Amino acid sequence: MADIKLNSPLQYIKGVGPRRAEVLARYGMREVRDLLFYFPRHYLDRTSVVPIAKLKQDQSATIIGTVRAHGVLHGKRRRYEVILEDDTGAISLIWFQGVRYWERIFEKNQIYAATGTVSYFMGHQMIHPDLERLEEDTDRMIHAGRIIPVYPQTSELNKVGLNSKGMRRLTTFVFENLSEHLPDYLPPAERHSVGLFGLNDAIRKVHYPEHRDEIERSRRRLAYDELLEFQYLVFRNMSHKDTTVKSHSYEKPAKRLSEFLDSLPFRLTDGQKEVSREIFTDLRAQHPMSRLLQGDVGCGKTVVAILAALYAAENGLQSAFMAPTEILAEQHYRVWKKALSDAGVRVGLLTSSLKSADKKKTAGLCEKGEIDLLFGTHALIYDYVSFRNLGLVIIDEQHRFGVEQRGKLYDKGDNPDLLVMTATPIPRTLALTLYGDLDISTIKDMPAGRKPIRTVWRAKDARDKVYKFVLDDVDRGGQTYIVYPLIEKSDQMNLESVEDACKELSRGALKSCRVGMVHGRIKAAERDKILQQFREGELDVLLATTVIEVGLDNPNATTMIVEHAERFGLAQLHQLRGRIGRGEKQATLIAIAHPPVSEIGHQRLKYFVSTTDGFKIAEADLELRGPGEIFGIRQSGLPELRIARLVQDQDLIEASRGLLIKLFKPYSELDVDYQTLYKYLEKRASRRDIQLGGG
Repeated sequence: MADIKLNSPLQYIKGVGPRRAEVLARYGMREVRDLLFYFPRHYLDRTSVVPIAKLKQDQSATIIGTVRAHGVLHGKRRRYEVILEDDTGAISLIWFQGVRYWERIFEKNQIYAATGTVSYFMGHQMIHPDLERLEEDTDRMIHAGRIIPVYPQTSELNKVGLNSKGMRRLTTFVFENLSEHLPDYLPPAERHSVGLFGLNDAIRKVHYPEHRDEIERSRRRLAYDELLEFQYLVFRNMSHKDTTVKSHSYEKPAKRLSEFLDSLPFRLTDGQKEVSREIFTDLRAQHPMSRLLQGDVGCGKTVVAILAALYAAENGLQSAFMAPTEILAEQHYRVWKKALSDAGVRVGLLTSSLKSADKKKTAGLCEKGEIDLLFGTHALIYDYVSFRNLGLVIIDEQHRFGVEQRGKLYDKGDNPDLLVMTATPIPRTLALTLYGDLDISTIKDMPAGRKPIRTVWRAKDARDKVYKFVLDDVDRGGQTYIVYPLIEKSDQMNLESVEDACKELSRGALKSCRVGMVHGRIKAAERDKILQQFREGELDVLLATTVIEVGLDNPNATTMIVEHAERFGLAQLHQLRGRIGRGEKQATLIAIAHPPVSEIGHQRLKYFVSTTDGFKIAEADLELRGPGEIFGIRQSGLPELRIARLVQDQDLIEASRGLLIKLFKPYSELDVDYQTLYKYLEKRASRRDIQLGGG
């Protein structure tokens, strides 16, 4: 099949066939067009392969050599070592994970290209390098002087011969025989104003660049297209929201609100007062509120949400407050129940772990309108839960919920007002990109009396000193969290686990302390008892997984130790840090790194200890990890940004937003090129059902 078209099924392309086509389809590749948008993960620049003898420590380099020896080494840590040799010398390639896998991969005299950072331990070595198998000695020359794409690889793709080399064969054949161009829907004037490649050139050069600068130029064009489609969906959702009129209304805030504020044991910060005014103004408007409330951990977002719920109750409306974990939902309920009851607000709690009879009773009261504010987890979206007059939906840590979950809760009311909250704050420009259909409120100040949390990171071998610090802090009346990545030991991952640590520490280094443990598999009643003991000072040290990451409030917790800190993202580390320093005492977080620590791991830890500013943390995390995990894009219904970089591509964000402002004029006023683009974007958008604001 020499004449290949964009819609040609991949199954009938030379070298694919039914079995490979089935695997490709599981990765979203069914037609040739799909394959073209399967971008390389990185590139091997064989125009500048470094001879092994000329490698320098801390240098990132690509080498090509022959396997001279390989095998398992036993010592303090079991590892797999490969000796790779070229005409000038030899180097060790080391893997600490996946030893059994690597045992099956290597054979003597195989030729590999390896890319990684050079380190030194009794000689030059590369730890966990990227590898590319070269089939034969002549393969060194076939690809010499070229920049080679390396495609994302999985065991499933490798099993059917579609490793990076197999994908290169396939894409090369397709490009050589493709008989048509990709249609470029971007008006030429817009393309030229930003200095972008045509789409066809960008696609070809992102796979097979002739020069390194073509990689970035191609990426920028494809990033622009991603951002344009992404923001079109946000603009489209925003225009739909502005045409909706809600059936409920609000009077001016009355006496109950002011009395409630007077009863609080603290005064609102200026930031809390400002965003409360913005929310109350929204609630009195004729269109449903869709507002994002963002602020750093500990800034007091929950108080503002409670005030909004009290305002709704004052106007005869019910509120639903959905939290991502049972621990957090229960804490909100416990902390606010008495104050709200004193203000005449009837409060309920609904979580999956409650007894069936209690759940039915709570749901029945809610349906009759006898609960004004219902706290809960995703249990709130179950079919048996209904509201008599739901006026306000509050979603805490909104990026942890999928669009379907948010929509089900929203649909339990008649166009209710929506307040979503996040403790992962981002600069306004980026917030407009990600949440453009939401109005944005930001609390920038912190409650009075809070001291910056002292943050340091230490290597694993410093743990004896760290435990001594914990003992001294306990003697001074403080309490400590120790956080672990796993509940129990895993054969797949060589990581510390909370259950093993609890046994070891309670009998060893911390045997003089009262030690407790919580994780996701402990039953709710037992977990609540342990957390209550910690809050009331009956435990000195609480060992936990990241189940304690969001919202837990214990003002006496002054120390946190995070084991395997190199494995956590910056935003998650910052969230964990927010569990301490909530009182007036000085708090300290010690991040413990276990070698080997990757280059990105080093960057994360270095940045984490340098600032406690959540905005700066989120921006750095965005650069290191991309927006998907951090801001919940993968759960929102929006397309994933695979190639755009939100921090780096600010000019592309602004340019694509400017183009969209032109597109959202009356259709008849658009030139033909812009009408074509509008129809293309609308067709793409109609395949997705997104509502960032509501359902």
